[in-house]
Amino acid sequence: MASADLSEELECPVCLTIYTDPVSLRCGHNFCRVCIGRVLDSQEGSAGYSCPECREKYKERPGLHRNIALRKIAERFLSTQPDQEEAGVHCTYCVDSPVAAVMSCLMCDASLCDKHLRVHSKAPEHVLCAPTTSPETRKCSVHKKILEYYCTEDASCVCVTCTLAGEHRGHQVETLQEASEEKKKKLRNDLQTLMAETEEAEKRVQSLEEGRRKAQEKADGEAERVTALFRDLRRRLEELEKRVLSDIMRQVQCYDDIIRQLEIKKEELSRKMRHIEELCHMTDPLTVLQEADTGDLCDTEDRHDEQLHDGGDLDVAGISHTLHTGLADIMSGVTGGIYIQPADILLDVTTACNWLHISDDRKTASKSHTWQNCPETPERFQDYAQVLSSRSFSSGRHYWEVDVGGSVFWTVGMCYPSIDRRGGQSVIGGNNKSWGLYRWDNLYSVTHDSTGIRLPDGIPSDRVRRVRIYLDYEAGQISFYALCDPIRHLHTFTATFTEPLHAGIYVWDGYIKISGGESGGVRAPPTSDITGRGL
Repeated sequence: MASADLSEELECPVCLTIYTDPVSLRCGHNFCRVCIGRVLDSQEGSAGYSCPECREKYKERPGLHRNIALRKIAERFLSTQPDQEEAGVHCTYCVDSPVAAVMSCLMCDASLCDKHLRVHSKAPEHVLCAPTTSPETRKCSVHKKILEYYCTEDASCVCVTCTLAGEHRGHQVETLQEASEEKKKKLRNDLQTLMAETEEAEKRVQSLEEGRRKAQEKADGEAERVTALFRDLRRRLEELEKRVLSDIMRQVQCYDDIIRQLEIKKEELSRKMRHIEELCHMTDPLTVLQEADTGDLCDTEDRHDEQLHDGGDLDVAGISHTLHTGLADIMSGVTGGIYIQPADILLDVTTACNWLHISDDRKTASKSHTWQNCPETPERFQDYAQVLSSRSFSSGRHYWEVDVGGSVFWTVGMCYPSIDRRGGQSVIGGNNKSWGLYRWDNLYSVTHDSTGIRLPDGIPSDRVRRVRIYLDYEAGQISFYALCDPIRHLHTFTATFTEPLHAGIYVWDGYIKISGGESGGVRAPPTSDITGRGL
């Protein structure tokens, strides 16, 4: 009975069959797309259009909205229904050849074709239903009588004997029609809920698809940029390799040139030696005296000697200098092309609240239990233990890291210099001029303009001791990362920045220190500075 009732709910009012590609009109009634299309086509040229079910009027041809939830329900219902031919639901009385049955009689336990249905008894006790091979499912398993009632206490279909003398005696019962209408009402509510959830899921899918499209476009651009960068890297490395190898070969060839020049010098020296020996063997004094002075004969040039290296070694220092200088030039181009160097952040003591102690190297902010008595200035935070960086960022990509292991309650983020310095709106994230990540009672949240978003509970607070803040000014993005193992992306804010941005820190207890930077490491603040009361 439930299956038959559901099939009635899933019938198109036009073709009276299960919905095929159901669509909805504005009035809420559903039809097969083809069926309602034909109806609207037939109404063309008339005074207007109307719903075939409720006759609601439309001045213009109404739009059709796909009812995905109803289509899925209809498809699932059809998938559970046995095919009549395959199930063998044939007329009981057509014994010569099988004829498909159109109805079954529960009284007779027989299935009927059109011909035998016309001559079948019309008495009320002969209950007809859709063709079935198991009529026993429509009868009471105990009394073998037709199921006519529904016991609301036991949620089961029962016969009249069950209600009068059986185990359901005294129970509240309804007719099957009443119970069916009540269930249909619930099914309609469920259907509306499913439709709303499906619509929400569709919107979410569309949103994700749009996000994926934008991410893909950005990824394509980044991939092209990375590919071009590595192509340029390979070209420059190959050029540097050729230059260094050429330098090495030049130094080796220098020895060959010097050797060749010295060989020429040796031949010249040998010629002069032979001439001197000839003079020494002459007997004619006049000839000997008329020759050039022996000092001139022995005069030889040593202009190539300074090119020789003691020990015959290469100029390794020069080669290393060429190599390292070339690599440094290449890496300088790389960092400008894609990699982001950590920003060197120093805290601006003129902005620090008097409940904060700033270390001498301006890298550590610790909560103080004593008032610092620094001069009251418009730049100094008055009500919250906060401090800004002295450096601001108005373009490019940058990141900075903080060690948050020394504090339990804290906020880190980015702020405009125009952020209020006193009052409830001056806390980082509590206004439209700052973006922050904060931890409170082992819970993490991000906040902007007093709107907080709680992050998932799965973040291991005991392992998050360092946080990275990444800024892409032109893209309008501030991202937060937990530097645990593995590194975890926490949240990304997107905005159109209208002012330079400063790093900001809020310390409720303990201390926070800036990681890395050109100033080197920082030491933890003294115990007396981190045991003070909170604000």
